Amino acid sequence: MMQTQRVLRQVVSNPLIAVCQLTNTYDKTRNIEKAHELISKAKDHGCKMIFFPECSDFIGRSKDEALKLAEPINGETMKSFRELAASNKMWISVGGFHNKKSEDILPANTHVIIDDNGQIVVQYDKLHQFNIDTPKVRLLEREFSSAGNELHQPVETPVGKIGLNICYDVRFPELSYFHRQAGADILAFPAAFTVPTGMAHWEVLLRARAIETQCYVVASAQYGKHTDTRSSYGHAMIVDPYGKVVAQCSDREGLCYAEIDLNYVKEVRQGLNMIGDRRGDLYTTYYKQKFPTEGVDGIFADKTIPASCIFYRSRLSFAFVNLQPLVPGHVLVSPNRVVQSIKDLTPAENADLFNTVQIVSKAVLGYYKVESSNVAIQNGPDAGQTVPHVHVHIIPRKHKDFGDDTDNMYKELAEHETKRPQQTPEKMAEEAAIYRKLLYP
Repeated sequence: MMQTQRVLRQVVSNPLIAVCQLTNTYDKTRNIEKAHELISKAKDHGCKMIFFPECSDFIGRSKDEALKLAEPINGETMKSFRELAASNKMWISVGGFHNKKSEDILPANTHVIIDDNGQIVVQYDKLHQFNIDTPKVRLLEREFSSAGNELHQPVETPVGKIGLNICYDVRFPELSYFHRQAGADILAFPAAFTVPTGMAHWEVLLRARAIETQCYVVASAQYGKHTDTRSSYGHAMIVDPYGKVVAQCSDREGLCYAEIDLNYVKEVRQGLNMIGDRRGDLYTTYYKQKFPTEGVDGIFADKTIPASCIFYRSRLSFAFVNLQPLVPGHVLVSPNRVVQSIKDLTPAENADLFNTVQIVSKAVLGYYKVESSNVAIQNGPDAGQTVPHVHVHIIPRKHKDFGDDTDNMYKELAEHETKRPQQTPEKMAEEAAIYRKLLYP
């Protein structure tokens, strides 16, 4: 009987997380010591993961000091966090780190997830920069930080799939929906909100993001006076997927705790199917994101396109080299789903397809050093479509490459493909590798 009860407790047990509230300063040594103290407390509570706020490393007294104190990802500060994760066997969210990537650009504001072996799992550079200049508050993030340019898929952790954000990102619901659509259970919003904006908006924004995405929202925070001119609002908190605040820090440095119940996430989503109820036939949101091409073949009607011939993947489309190109650089872009006609594309597929065409065109035309191209679709068999799957031809053009009449290209495109020579698989793989390097630098 006791053994049965023990197993039952293990089954129903939910992972515990700790969320930090800190008053960091320019003193990096002191800040790391405080982090060590809080990690020890979280470990004593049995936490699987701890979340630190934005500016986990330091808050400088001036722009010049912030730039001087910034470190690369392999510097001493991140080394300390990695050692703390490994020695305490705990996952750590370093919510904001002044990441000095080179001497030529301003540091990125980077959210880093470290696993319990001390390995960096993912790095996210803050997309939206906070810039405010009023009589009460002047904080221009663009003066000491570079904005990120890449979306990241939610990361798998022992407490659930986490979508990474930083502070000001909370005001842009499209980013939160991106994470939800990509499978996130938890949205992390490490922050250093100013006092005026925090008093007005902090809790409202966090609860709104939780309600509309049906995710847990984990919001670690800086609190109190950091310098003579900068203070933070604090109120680190955890919000459940129904929008209820389930834990919140007091007005001091410390921790708050909550269990992450993934079954409750499922229950909330099943009760109110907000994703299923969206009107995708009337509106969509496009996200520029690229996916790995290695080891993933493409389906092109009844044909298989080997991964070696695919050089770009978005969420809903893929680009591949042409078996029988008209000219060098003649490539194809298709939706992942087998669709014979443009009229059958969903709004999301349509947006993704043509944005992918734009991305691929820029890379291919740049490689061949040309400014012109034909972008063509043979939409149906009577238009010359020989493969019953929507595909866009991108054809780089040069002056008089098809003679005096530029429209001769359409005649050649419409002719039966048996008249054009086929490339070998090796040649196609070589060509794809060239374009892949351009698109995945």
